[in-house]
Amino acid sequence: MRHKFIKIHPSDNVVVALENLDVGTIVMVNGENFQLKLPIKAKHKFAQNYFLDGDEIYMYGGVVGKAKKNIEQGEALTIDNVAHKTEDYGVRKQIFDWQQPDISKFRNKTFNGYHRSDGQVGTANFWVVIPLVFCENRNAAVMKDAFLEELGFVRPNKYKQYVRQMVNKYKSGASPRSGMVLEEETATSTAVFKNVDGIKFLTHQGGCGGIRQDSEMLCALIAGYLNNPNVAGGTILSLGCQNAQISILQEKLKAVNPDFDKPLYILEQQQEGREENLLQKALQKTFEGLVEANKLQREPASLDKLTLGLECGGSDGFSGISANPAVGHASDIVVALSGKTMLAEFPELCGVEQQLINRCTNNAIADKFIHLMQTYAASAEAVGSGFDMNPSPGNIKDGLITDAMKSAGAAKKGGASPIVDVLDYAEYATKPGLNLLCTPGNDVESTTALAGSGANLILFTTGLGTPTGNPIAPVIKIASNSGLAERMPDIIDVDAGEVITGDKTIEEMGEELMEFIIAVASGKIQTKAQVLNQDDFIPWKRGISL
Repeated sequence: MRHKFIKIHPSDNVVVALENLDVGTIVMVNGENFQLKLPIKAKHKFAQNYFLDGDEIYMYGGVVGKAKKNIEQGEALTIDNVAHKTEDYGVRKQIFDWQQPDISKFRNKTFNGYHRSDGQVGTANFWVVIPLVFCENRNAAVMKDAFLEELGFVRPNKYKQYVRQMVNKYKSGASPRSGMVLEEETATSTAVFKNVDGIKFLTHQGGCGGIRQDSEMLCALIAGYLNNPNVAGGTILSLGCQNAQISILQEKLKAVNPDFDKPLYILEQQQEGREENLLQKALQKTFEGLVEANKLQREPASLDKLTLGLECGGSDGFSGISANPAVGHASDIVVALSGKTMLAEFPELCGVEQQLINRCTNNAIADKFIHLMQTYAASAEAVGSGFDMNPSPGNIKDGLITDAMKSAGAAKKGGASPIVDVLDYAEYATKPGLNLLCTPGNDVESTTALAGSGANLILFTTGLGTPTGNPIAPVIKIASNSGLAERMPDIIDVDAGEVITGDKTIEEMGEELMEFIIAVASGKIQTKAQVLNQDDFIPWKRGISL
């Protein structure tokens, strides 16, 4: 049976519209009936009872705001009548007791991955080319242009064909608007290295200038990418005089994995002399590395070798009800199977800190989380911003009117399992279980960080539609509503909208997602982000980014 509205937690005092509600709609909550005096849009919240100015507003069982003025029963909550508010948080207050999900369906399942000598298993097999400084971006681009087509890694570009049509029409004197067809070009398998999924070129704007800590963090991030199990090896391009020195990268790589043994070629332009010398040597070394990478084949691996990054972007009022809890259930399954998951985006954990603190397995982990959250929040406030300014115009338009409301739903991606570790930016995940990773809420900066901390797959929920991917970690996009999945099928992999309609439970959706995860991890399905070559890579400069 399809429900028109939902009260998420027994202690909530707001109700969520699951579809557009007309004036006169009868609402029954906790045995009490009332009639809507104004229409309520789907995804938006309305008052269960009369609020006085200053009253606290509860959702997901916690405080997500306060009334800025008196609010009538059944009236929509908006940025005009609700302000951001959260509960205070502090020391760990209780011993957390977790009821594991039923994992009988997945206990003996495997995925086919690339086994590395350090015990990690990749869901893909990429070679990476990474400049240590933006001065080398052009050389990386030259290598990209030389390699991809010749090695069969590039997909046909249908937009080139479209431009070709316009050019031909222009030359013939016809209108370029008439008879134009955007056609898919037939892709032929021309890959030279059948066991290599591609060469990824991770250009960026860092490595010099700014503060020295940014260059140091960039080196730590690059070290994480090289150590990621989806990477077979890498070519590093250095200019020579930049802040991000080769020695710093080597130090960070040793810290993340003292026994690192993948092929790694580091070239410095100021030592090689002519640009031609650098590029010729880089091409030769990279080709040699691809030959070695191609020797590896997919083999069965148990599901404890999964490391899932948990991310959301373009969230809507349904994200915390459907897609995020479904991802949370999948996270709990992976944790119960002794795998690793990472929940990122610290500005979107604002208001649920105490709940997460209480889930930490010891006080030291809890204290580290508190320190990182307080430091981050203080840095934001110091420049005249704050976590309360995090919701985007799109979030607000679709029902997420305070950061605490957005965060309470976003945290659902982390399921209900204990938190075994808290990682600062660019720290690598090593402990099986749920980890918290300090990143901004910015989608690309956060997904970039998740792969750098070891994620071999990323689960990305969205309610509005976000065209984002990652160069080395397949990104699975989960829609919070079926309308989005139907409207943007080219970027959505999984539709969690059936949770909203009542056709599937969160548990059923989470298990369906697990089956999709296994197929992607085995290379049987390419995610939509992979098909579209969405290789987004933005290192976080440790300034303020929400």
